[in-house]
Amino acid sequence: MTEAVLEHPLADASSTTTEQYVYFFGGGKADGNGKMKDVLGGKGAGLAEMTNAGLPVPPGFTIQTEACREYMRGKLSPQIDEQMLAALEKLEKMQGQKLGAGENPLLVSVRSGAKFSMPGMMDTILNLGLNDQAVEALAKRSNNPRFAYDSYRRLIQMFGDVVLDIPKKKFEHIFDGVKAKEKVKFDYQLTPEALRKIIAEYKGLVKKETGKDFPQDPLVQLSAARDAVFRSWENERAKTYRRINHIDDWLGTAVNVQAMVFGNLGENSGTGVGFTRNPATGEHTFFGEYLMNAQGEDVVSGVRTPNPISDLQKAMPKVYDQLKDITRRMEKHYRDMQDFEFTIQDGKLYMLQTRNGKRTGLAAVRVAIDMVREGLITQEEAVYRVEPNQLYDFLVPRLVEKGENVEVLATGLPASPGAAVGQIVFTAEEAVKHHHDGSYKSVILVRGETTPEDIAGMEVADGILTSRGGMTSHAAVVTRGMGKCCVAGAGDCTVDEARKELRVKGKTFKQGDWISLDGTTGRVIAGQLKTLPAQPDDPDLVKFMSWVDPVRRLRVRANADIPRDAKQARLFGAEGIGLCRTEHMFFAEDRIEHMRAMILANNEKDRRAALKKLLPMQRADFVGLFKAMESLPVTIRTLDPPLHEFLPKREDLLVEIQHLEDTKPRSPKLKGLRTLLARVEELHEMNPMLGLRGCRLGITFPEITEMQVRAIIEAAVAVKAKGGDPHPEIMIPLVGSIEEMRNQAAIVRRVADEVFKEKGAKVDYMVGTMIELPRAALTADQIAEEAEFFSFGTNDLTQTTYGISRDDINAFLPAYLKAGIFKQDPFATLDQAGVGQLVKGAVAKGRNTRKNLKVGICGEHGGDPESVKFCHRIDLNYVSCSPFRLLTARLAAAQAALDEKNGTAQSGSK
Repeated sequence: MTEAVLEHPLADASSTTTEQYVYFFGGGKADGNGKMKDVLGGKGAGLAEMTNAGLPVPPGFTIQTEACREYMRGKLSPQIDEQMLAALEKLEKMQGQKLGAGENPLLVSVRSGAKFSMPGMMDTILNLGLNDQAVEALAKRSNNPRFAYDSYRRLIQMFGDVVLDIPKKKFEHIFDGVKAKEKVKFDYQLTPEALRKIIAEYKGLVKKETGKDFPQDPLVQLSAARDAVFRSWENERAKTYRRINHIDDWLGTAVNVQAMVFGNLGENSGTGVGFTRNPATGEHTFFGEYLMNAQGEDVVSGVRTPNPISDLQKAMPKVYDQLKDITRRMEKHYRDMQDFEFTIQDGKLYMLQTRNGKRTGLAAVRVAIDMVREGLITQEEAVYRVEPNQLYDFLVPRLVEKGENVEVLATGLPASPGAAVGQIVFTAEEAVKHHHDGSYKSVILVRGETTPEDIAGMEVADGILTSRGGMTSHAAVVTRGMGKCCVAGAGDCTVDEARKELRVKGKTFKQGDWISLDGTTGRVIAGQLKTLPAQPDDPDLVKFMSWVDPVRRLRVRANADIPRDAKQARLFGAEGIGLCRTEHMFFAEDRIEHMRAMILANNEKDRRAALKKLLPMQRADFVGLFKAMESLPVTIRTLDPPLHEFLPKREDLLVEIQHLEDTKPRSPKLKGLRTLLARVEELHEMNPMLGLRGCRLGITFPEITEMQVRAIIEAAVAVKAKGGDPHPEIMIPLVGSIEEMRNQAAIVRRVADEVFKEKGAKVDYMVGTMIELPRAALTADQIAEEAEFFSFGTNDLTQTTYGISRDDINAFLPAYLKAGIFKQDPFATLDQAGVGQLVKGAVAKGRNTRKNLKVGICGEHGGDPESVKFCHRIDLNYVSCSPFRLLTARLAAAQAALDEKNGTAQSGSK
C-alpha cells in the first residue's frame, strides 16, 4: 500500500486547467458522446451517449484515457485532481448529497472502461465513500441496517483486494466462516449483527496486512481507487487479454465515477445484465439474467445463479417493458447487438452501461445477416461485424454418441458451443503447465467459477466447466469471445479445488481424469468420447461467405498432403493447394521400408532401385490430389526434412540391440539393426534443421529430385489424359542462392521434358521456390531469374531470422510474453517489423526481375488474421493455411480489402 492511500492526495490540487481530463454526464446532458471511445473508453462513451439520449442513467464523470497513460509514464498532471474535485462537487450538488458525509451520504462506483471491451480484466470498486459514520447514516436513512452493513463489507473487501492487494481469498475465508457460524446458506440470510462482525474482522485483516487502518476519508478512497483502476490496466490478466485480442498496450483505460444506485436495497430492488439478442445463437430474442436484492457483482461473478430475464416480466412488468423498450432503442441507435447492465432501486430502473455485445461466431454471422435484412447495416458493414477467428465456431467438433455408453453427469448452461474432451485440471496454472509440457493431450479447466485471473489457463484449455454462474458470467463471456466450449452453472457438480476433486452423482473425478463437455446443450459427460468435425454447410454461413468472397483480392489456398485433406479443403473453400509436403507420404507403413532402403544405400544404383519402388506410390498420391483440386493449382514441395527423420531414434536402436544381445545374441535381426544404427550415427548432425535437408538433399542426391518430379509430371499427364486440368507447381525448399535454384530447376525441367517426350503429351507447370532463409529474401531478385513463383515458408523464415527454434521456444516464450519482449508468439502471428520486412523486400526484388512473379505464403501465418491482412497490404497473390483456418483467412482477406478501399483499419466487435 502506498502513502497516497492514507494521506489526503488532493490537498494541493490548484493548477490552472488547460486540458480537459474529466468529462461530466448527468441531468440529460454529457460533456462527451458515443464517438469518443478513444478518449472516454467504451463504457464512458456509452454513458455519455445514453445520458444525451435522455435515458435513466445515474450521473457521474469519466476521467479520460490520457490520465491512465500519464499514470503509466509515472506522473499524473495536477489538473487531473483539480478537475476531479470540480466534477465531484458538481455531482454532489446535482444529487443534493456529500460524498461519504451527512445524513444522506453520496456513494459512488469506480469502474474501468477501455476503448475495446475487456470483460472482467480490470478492476471495479462499489459503494465508495462509506466509512464508520456514513454506514450508520445510510442505515438510518434507508431504514435498512442490513443493506447498509452489507454495502460497507463489500466496499472493504473490494478496496482491500483491488487497492491494498490483500488476497480476495482471505476476505472470503472470514465471510464463509461467519456464514458457517450463523448456519446460513445464502449471503442475504446474514443478519445486520453478523454483517457487523464481518466488517470488524475485515478491518482487522486490513490492519494486519497493511499495518494501517482502513481509510475513513472518502477523498482518499476515491483517489486511491482511481489509481488502482489505472494500475489494473497493467495486471497480468489484462495484458494477456490484450495480447490474445491484439489490443494496443498504450490505449489505456478511462475511469468512470458514477453515483451508486442499489440493487441490494430489498426485494423491490435488483440488478441484471442482458443482450438485445441471444449472444450464443444470434436469435432475435431479449436475453439476459437478473437477481433481486443483489449488486451487479453477484450476477457476473457466478456467486449466485441468476434468473432468466423473462421472469422479470412477471415480477415487475412495468420495469421489464421499460427495459425492453430502452434496449431496443439502443440497438437501433448503435446499429449493433447491445450488452447492457441495469439496476432497479425501489422499483425504479437505471441503466448503468451499454456496449456492443460479445457473441459467438454462430451468433455474429446470424446477427450480421439479420441486421442487413432489417436495414440496420449494409452488406459491407456485415463483413466487418464478424471477427475472422469467430468462424471457427462453424467448424467446432461435435461429440460422437451413437453406439457409445453416454453417462450424463450433470447439465449446466450452454455457455459457449462446441464440444471438448480432455483431462481435468483445477487451476489455471495447472492448465498452462500440462499444456506446455504436453503431459495432457487436452485440458478441461474445472472451477467453481472462473475469475479474470484464470485468463491464461482459459486460453490454453480445450474447454471450461464451472459449477456456478450463468450465461453472462465471466466464464461464459470470455469463452464465447475465445471460441472455446464452455458449460457454466452445472449446479449438481461440487468442485473442491483444495482437494482437486470434482464430485457429482456420487462419483469423484480427480485431476487427470477424462470428461467430455457439450457446450451446445450444456451436458457434462463422463469419460473420453470421440468428436466429429462440424460441416461448413450452415445456410447462414454460406450466405455470409457469399458476401465475403467477392470483396477480397487475396486468394486462399490450403496446406494438404493427401487427397482426403484436399477434399476437405475444397469443402472449406480452398482455391488450390499452397503446400503439399511430400515427406509425409513416405511415413506410411507400406513406404517407410523403401524409404529406409534408399537412405541405407551406399551407392546411386541401390538408391535408384529403392526410389523406383516409391515412384508409383508418389504418382498415385499426386493423381489423387490433382483430381480433388480439379483445375486449381497444386504446389508440391520436394523432399525437405533431414533423412534421419525417416529412421528410428538412436536411443531406441541401442536399447533394442542391447536387449537382443542379452537375450538372443544369435538373432539374425542384429546385423540389420547394427547396420541401421551405423547409418543413423553417420547421418547425425549437431543442428539438423540447418544441415542436409531441402534443396541440399536434391543437390547431393539428384536422383531424389528426379524421382519426385517424374511422379508429379506423370500424374499430371495421366489426369489430363482422362479429361482433367491439373496445374502442378513444383517448389524447391531451403534455397539460399541462385546457384542452388538453378541446379534444381534444371533437373525439374529436364525430367519434365523427358516425361512429355515419353508420354507424347504436355501439361502446364511451374517451378519455383520456398523462401525460408534470410539470404534468399535478400537475393530474391537473383533467385527470380530461375523461379517462376515464390512461396514464403514463414515458419522457417521466422526461425532463421530470430535464431529461435520453434520446437524449443516454449522454454522462454512465457517469460518473453510476460516481460513484454514479445507481444505475440512470432510463430503464431507474423513479426511484421522484422520477418515481414524480409518478405516485403523479397516481393519487391523478385517482381523487379520477373514482373508476373506469383507470390504466396504457406506457413501457419497464412491462417492468422493479422498476418493475412499484412499479406494483402504487401500485394501477395495468395495465402495458404490448414483446411480448418480457411474460413478465417477468407474473411481476414476480405476485411483487408475493405480497409484498403475505405482507407481505414476497421475490425469487428473486439
